[in-house]
Amino acid sequence: MKLITPTNLAKTSPAAHPVALAALGAALLWTGWSTSGTLWPLGLFVGWVPYLLMERRFTQQGARKGRVFAGTYLFVLLWNASTTWWVSYADLAAGIAAVVLNAGLMCLPLMAFRQTKKRLGPRIGYLALPIYWIAFEQFHLRWDVTWPWLTLGNGFAAVPQWVQWYEYTGFLGGSVWVWVVNLLVFFAVVDKKTLGFTTGTAAAVVAGPADLVGVRPFGTRFLAPFLAIILPLVLSYAIGATYQEQGPGAEVVVVQPNFNPYTEKFAGAADFVSYDVQLTRLLDLSTRQLTPQTRLVLWPETSLADYYVEKTIDANPRIRRIRAWLGQHPGVALVTGMTSVVTYPNKESASETARFRDDAGYYDVCNTVAYLASATAPVQFYHKERLVPGVEKVPPFLTALVSHIDLGGYVGSYGTVPETTLFRVPGAPALVVRPLVCYESIYGDFTAQYVRDGANLLGLVTNDAWWYDTPGYRQLLRLGALRAIETRRDLARAANTGFTGFINQKGALTQLAPTWVPTASRAIVHLNDKLTFYTRVGEYIGRGCQALALLLLGWVIARAFAGPKN
Repeated sequence: MKLITPTNLAKTSPAAHPVALAALGAALLWTGWSTSGTLWPLGLFVGWVPYLLMERRFTQQGARKGRVFAGTYLFVLLWNASTTWWVSYADLAAGIAAVVLNAGLMCLPLMAFRQTKKRLGPRIGYLALPIYWIAFEQFHLRWDVTWPWLTLGNGFAAVPQWVQWYEYTGFLGGSVWVWVVNLLVFFAVVDKKTLGFTTGTAAAVVAGPADLVGVRPFGTRFLAPFLAIILPLVLSYAIGATYQEQGPGAEVVVVQPNFNPYTEKFAGAADFVSYDVQLTRLLDLSTRQLTPQTRLVLWPETSLADYYVEKTIDANPRIRRIRAWLGQHPGVALVTGMTSVVTYPNKESASETARFRDDAGYYDVCNTVAYLASATAPVQFYHKERLVPGVEKVPPFLTALVSHIDLGGYVGSYGTVPETTLFRVPGAPALVVRPLVCYESIYGDFTAQYVRDGANLLGLVTNDAWWYDTPGYRQLLRLGALRAIETRRDLARAANTGFTGFINQKGALTQLAPTWVPTASRAIVHLNDKLTFYTRVGEYIGRGCQALALLLLGWVIARAFAGPKN
């Protein structure tokens, strides 16, 4: 046993070095986004403990702000890089920029925690940490550079059986769970005298065999974090065991045409497959799965990849082919992704994202979902609202920076022109589809707001092959399960290359077609019309944390101006 003082803190075990702690914490948080197994998300429950140990060590050493920020930034940078590295498959520079910038943003709530702990003491400081973090997660859902992929509650997407209570809390409830357990583990591990909760200081703490300053041995103190893990799990399994799929059934077909977006799908590609041949494959795959009971067919994002001018869409020969096919199959409706063009008569009526060409006037290019209810019904449109930052939506101050970057597909700002957002199927009066386009499926409240308006089926169309055979599209698949639980709606998923299939109201993946082959799947979906608590109230956890964060920051600022007490 030896006495630890500020002068010999640096001589402790290499395991306590900030770089080692940052790497360990990032590795543990990464487990929540691993697609390798069902027990990996357990790492989330201790993923923040290495950061908390690192921050505590900096406090004991009286480290300068620059060193504290460097350690914090390294931690979140490694977490971002290990989890979303696949973005770089589309463009290396853009992938690096996404990781570097998002890591910088993640430092903001952590630095606010440091200041709060310094000004208001450790008790309020540690209480403020999850509040700041979840307030940041809520903010990251709604601004121009939104990127909520690493919201902590998303880390349980691979184990929907653990979080059946998301129907009450939404995915931010998972973030609360992660923070509660991590803080309880941290408090169980660390001697509270080193945190300033009780008498004594960090300058005179006896180190145990682990040679980590103030770290305590195992014991009954771990009962609290153990229960904080087990009780929500028991509740979730109880909910899952008693919940039954609700609503009448309807038969739906989802299609996977399997066109490589880099080499086959778009004009100008090396092995471009003509748009007419692409349409033929979509129609053939759909026909093979149709039965007299089929009421809806879903095709993936940008299935109709050429530019379709919405005002004159019925004159397009491929639309006429689709209408003829629907005429051969009465009672079947079609939802398909397309690239559409919305035109404006003048500058005054144009949107903020509109472009201008002498031969076309003012127009928007939109990532669109088109709906044909029958062979003769007017085409209805939904324009993707939650656009991928830097790819589909570029804030004005970043336009010049990203104009040369290709993250797959269209670069610049797509239009988000308000139009019809719910598709009602006349052959099945109970069937009301809420279209979701790819990235939109990671937004809980955004999905729930259309369920509140009457949607009883989530129809996800996606083309996530831009990131090849990487964890990216597997993670996106799993995230759809959280939306199904939050709203208790079935989700039908049509992907260009996979995974195509269905997710039921408990988040279980069903009827998944093999990837990277042309195929289609058919299933009976249940059309639930009941609203969950989360669907009714939305992100109440995020909004509440934002309000509390503002109050805490105001208190910190007031204390800073007041200066030290005499």
